[in-house]
Amino acid sequence: MARDDSPGVTAWAALLRTHAAVVPKLARAVAGAGLQLSWYDVLLVLNAAPDRRLRMSDLGAAAVLSREQISRVVSELERAGLVERVPNPDDKRSSFATITRAGRDRLRAAAPTYLGAIDDHFTAHLSAREVAAVAAALQKVVAAEE
Repeated sequence: MARDDSPGVTAWAALLRTHAAVVPKLARAVAGAGLQLSWYDVLLVLNAAPDRRLRMSDLGAAAVLSREQISRVVSELERAGLVERVPNPDDKRSSFATITRAGRDRLRAAAPTYLGAIDDHFTAHLSAREVAAVAAALQKVVAAEE
């Protein structure tokens, strides 16, 4: 069992505190660009997907939201005209979420604000070497846990 002062617990606590400190600032920045952070995440994932669409279950796995939140966020995006749900012709029980032209335009408009906020509140505090090390380390954890 890890002690409270072990390097692993210290690293975990730092990750949680960083998340708690930075995410609200990113959310405020993106809100200033007219999007909720959860919307930005879903639009970003859909825009990068093949044919700019994903099955809802795959979107739930790819986004940083819980699977329960995905349905609600996609419904909100759909009402805003930024995403469409399209029935899956191969599986009547599932549907695709597809980013619309308006969704791509909103994502593109908010991207400089989002990327600037990441620079201001996260990467500005790290060297290029530290950024690469953090990315590599966390990607190893994600790969192992997913």
